Amino acid sequence: MTDGPDARPLPPAAKLDGTRRRVLGALGTGTLLLGMGLLLPDAALAAKSDDDNNVLSETAVLRDPEIPVAGNADGDISIVEFFDFQCPYCRKVAPDLRALAKEDGKIRLVFKDWPVLGGASIYAARLTLASKFQDKYIVAHEALIGLTSRLSEAGIRDALSAAGVDVARATADLAGKGKVIDAILARNNAQAKAFGFQGTPSFIVGKFRVPGVLTKEQFTLAIADARKAAAQK
Repeated sequence: MTDGPDARPLPPAAKLDGTRRRVLGALGTGTLLLGMGLLLPDAALAAKSDDDNNVLSETAVLRDPEIPVAGNADGDISIVEFFDFQCPYCRKVAPDLRALAKEDGKIRLVFKDWPVLGGASIYAARLTLASKFQDKYIVAHEALIGLTSRLSEAGIRDALSAAGVDVARATADLAGKGKVIDAILARNNAQAKAFGFQGTPSFIVGKFRVPGVLTKEQFTLAIADARKAAAQK
């Protein structure tokens, strides 16, 4: 979870409507892990047409078509991570997530950029998302989440270039498609606040909310719970 001298306070959570309150009111049900709660399924929001009420739909949270998927894109369970490239806890958990996805073989990893630690984080998120237009989003993500130093704009460009990203093209795509990229970040932010997340990293495992860091073993338990819940539907 974000803290330390580089952390900046998160904006206050938006006022939640009745639908969102019901979502968050499901916390603690059907799981072995403290602090987890069920997501509301798409069907419950089918009658709602405005973006505000649909922010927590299954499709919006798990299957945003604008966000590339790591791991097995056709997997049976999604792990969604709300992260910041400068968050030390996000950096620490990244190897466990990669190993877990590889060992399991049926996990979809969805990385939701939630830059809450200042300007360098925002620049990193925007340039990484611009890399998706050259099919290098996952490469860019791995390059930046693997860094151990404080981010700078020059350092971000150097790391991406070293990983094989065409930084000049990514910069051009950022200029030309900035509205699309910023819309993705706005959706991520709206979801994170609607879930009541207070910092990074925060996760959705299957349809369970996990507001904090888990060990690899705890992720394994959460995945098992998520699969069990899905099988009981």
